[in-house]
Parts: sequence; C-alpha cells; structure tokens
Amino acid sequence: MKFKFLPLFIFIAFTSLFLASCSDDEEEILNVVTPPTTYKFERGGKSTVSHGGQTSRLKMASELYSGMKNSSSTKSGLNNMFNNGTGFSDAKLDASGKKVGNKTFASSVASSTVKPKFDAMITDFADNVIPNWTTTAANGTAGKMTDSKRTVYINAKGHELTQVFTKGLIGGMTTDQILNGYLSAAKLDTGTNRADNDAGTVVSGKDYTQMEHYWDEGFGYLYGEEADVTNPTLGNGVLLSKYASKVDGSNSPGIGKIIYDAFIMGRAAIVAKNYTVRDAQANIIKIHISKIIGYKAHDYLNDYVTKAAAGTPADAIHALSEGYGFVMSLQVTNDGTGNPYFTNSEVNAMLAKLDNFWTVSSADCTAMANDIKTKMSL
Repeated sequence: MKFKFLPLFIFIAFTSLFLASCSDDEEEILNVVTPPTTYKFERGGKSTVSHGGQTSRLKMASELYSGMKNSSSTKSGLNNMFNNGTGFSDAKLDASGKKVGNKTFASSVASSTVKPKFDAMITDFADNVIPNWTTTAANGTAGKMTDSKRTVYINAKGHELTQVFTKGLIGGMTTDQILNGYLSAAKLDTGTNRADNDAGTVVSGKDYTQMEHYWDEGFGYLYGEEADVTNPTLGNGVLLSKYASKVDGSNSPGIGKIIYDAFIMGRAAIVAKNYTVRDAQANIIKIHISKIIGYKAHDYLNDYVTKAAAGTPADAIHALSEGYGFVMSLQVTNDGTGNPYFTNSEVNAMLAKLDNFWTVSSADCTAMANDIKTKMSL
C-alpha cells in the first residue's frame, strides 16, 4: 500500500520541546527542531543515512521463509542461513557478514530461552515435517492437511512452522531491534555517543555520527527494503513492513504516517542535538509499532475461531500459526516506558494454552484476543 506523506503537522507540538542552556548572562537559548518532510539527511552534500546490514537481514528472512516451506530444504542448510549467515541464493548476502539468528530476541531479557525455540523449529521442520510431507497429519503425527481453502504442512502439534517462525521473527528481530535496541536511550547514548554527537564527531571513514547511525539502523529494520526511503510504500518482504501495511490499510489507517514522521522528527532532533525531542519520538514509534504486533495477534486468534467454526481446519491452523508467532512477539513490545505490554511469563502462559493446535480451545483464543485488545487499547 502506497501512502503519501504530508507535512508533519501531527508533531508540531514536539517542535516546542527544547534543551535549554544559559550563557553567562543567563540568556536562554532554545533548541527547536525543524524536520524535513522526508527521511533525507546529509552532511557536506553526502547522505548520512546508512542501514545496509538491516536490509541484508530482511532479505535473509525472506529466503528463510521460503526455505521453511520447501520439502527439499535441509537442517544444515536452514541452520546455516539462520545462524551462520550463509547458503543464500544471493552471494551478496553470504558475503555480508550479517546473521538473523544472533539478532533474534537479542535485546530481550528472555533471549536465552526464546531464541532456542527458533533453532528447535528448524530441527522439527527438517526431521519431522519434511519426512512426512505426503502423510495425512493427525494429532501427534506431522504431515499434510488440506481443505477447500489451502494446504498446510504441519508438525505433530499442528503448527505450520514457517508461519510461527516468520511471525516470531517480526517480533524477535525487527520489533525488538527497533524498540528495545537501536531506539533505546541506552543504545543511542552509549559510551561517548552524546558528546560525539554534540561535537559533530563522525565515525571514522563515515559521514555520520554513531548516534545518527544507530537511529538509522532502527529505521532500516522497517524501511530497509524500500526502493526509496523518501517515499516509502510499506508492504515489502515478509516481516514488519508487510504487516505495518496491513494494519495501516485496515485496523489503524494512518499508523504508517505516524511512525514514519516520528522517525524523521527523531532523526532531525539528533542532528539538532535535542535529545528530549528524540526520546519523545522514539516513544511514539515504540507504542505504534507495538500496536501493529497487538493488532495482528488479536486478528489471527479471532481468525482461527472463525475458520475453525466454518469447517476449514487447514485454513484455521494457518491463521493460528500466524497468531502463535505474533503472541510470541508480544513480549518485545514497548509501551513507551521501557516495559512490554505483555511480559515473558504472560506470553508463555498464553502459548501454553495454544501449545497443541489439535486440542486448542476457541474460547481461550477469544479470551486472549480480547485481553490483547483491552491491554493495548486497540
């Protein structure tokens, strides 16, 4: 979905925020941020925006998605793509030095327990789903399920692993890296970053300060596959951009503009050395990207209930697999205060109720969807 960006009226109030300093005669100097209309920032006539590593990881995720749907995939091949950053059809990705695995739930306090679930999904897909590709799936037996809407290839618990894996990455990589990694004050201000940014000291051999670059890397996890970041369309790839577009086109029209404008204003604030405005914009981004996760978790849980009742079990399992991945992603949301809307323990309690799709309760799915809607003010 393409959307046109207008001037940043929604953030006019924030331009009045400032950092104040006083000269010897106590004269107050106001540091007002005036943002550009698009995400275009230059120093000495050269662009200071760089997020190539994020673009590489987004493209890697697309190949992993395809690999987790292919019966000719191997465990070693999928593991190499995920954890070693090699084995891709694009030689540039192999040479990038980037990996998806080491960025999966990397900023989460629960990383040590959540990231291994993705490795386990690769193993389960290769060892159990692929060997049973033509077997009729049943409770306790991996295999194939078909209805009038679609065919799915599922594990013994009924999980369509490619959907669980990919939707889990939307939270575990893109959302977590943006909200809890690159846009956190701890990351932006680490080391001498603030002093260097104040002094205009750029990274050696680069045209940007380290703080500018960190903000751009966060930006890249959402917009890294755009043909033109000054006129983004959303809907790219298989991760956050795709679902930001879906939410913008249905649940919350205009949410894409709110997020994009906040990225612009926050980056302009860094250039202006106004960290009050920067952090205010980071919080806007955190809250609204979190809502994308919340909307999709809510929608897919309800979709499962509707499709199961309609007698299309394969289509229902497809929806529930997507919902499961988005529920997993809820633990890395951020309410703007540094706290998730749902904790790791709360998420684990929901996932426990969803564990076996063959016996899952529609009433539980409806209750979870309603709880997500209420708690996240959707």
